[in-house]
Amino acid sequence: MTVSPVAVRAETPACRQRAEALAASLELPPAPPAGFAGLLLVVDEAGLALADARHPERHPLRVDFGAGSSARRAAQAGRRSLIGRAAGLKPGFRPLVIDATAGLGQDAFTLAALGCRVHLVERHPVIHALLADGLERAGADPATAPVAERMTLECGEAETLLAERVAALGAQVVYLDPMFPERRKAARVKKAMQLFQALLGTGDEGDALLAAARASGVRRVVVKRPRKAPLLAGAAPDVVFGGKSVRFDVYLHHPG
Repeated sequence: MTVSPVAVRAETPACRQRAEALAASLELPPAPPAGFAGLLLVVDEAGLALADARHPERHPLRVDFGAGSSARRAAQAGRRSLIGRAAGLKPGFRPLVIDATAGLGQDAFTLAALGCRVHLVERHPVIHALLADGLERAGADPATAPVAERMTLECGEAETLLAERVAALGAQVVYLDPMFPERRKAARVKKAMQLFQALLGTGDEGDALLAAARASGVRRVVVKRPRKAPLLAGAAPDVVFGGKSVRFDVYLHHPG
């Protein structure tokens, strides 16, 4: 799949200065050229959103931890939830988690709502910008601020950062949710995945990330997969927590 170009667009004149500063920091065009057929990083009064210039009828994608599925999942989250069990939560124990494939931050937000401190690593600057905007708004909302305060974010390649971050932060868990390659005969993927695939392509970096996570010395590596997806790198996990549509493969560190 061809990676789509990205341009920044100010939705209103009042947003132009912020849009220009963002475009400069990301080294992107500050306005879409005529006939642009790529992705738009839209700056509006609410913050940032990602839109597809080819499909203006579709709602843009925005990181919003105070609405929709993120809020529902956080409200329903408990220590015995599937993700909580996979991360090893116990009474009085909430691990520090490195989410090495942050994406839209939904699972990181759920883990933070469960009481974990979560450090998010996102490799793509545009997705990082969306996440940073969502976290800023969550931090300003009294309803989500206590959760957002447990979340930190950086832009970088997790594969090269993990060992250093695990040691520096004292992380007990590395969480991975690598993008699953597009299936040729499957139904159309969700809107977020469609935009992500247009932005990132369909390369599968999961095997290398798993190897880096396991080599980092972290106590526990949790890999989220579609229920019937193959194992990353063909590596059998120590424990599997299975649900109806996803499963969590858990790899435990066994000191030599």
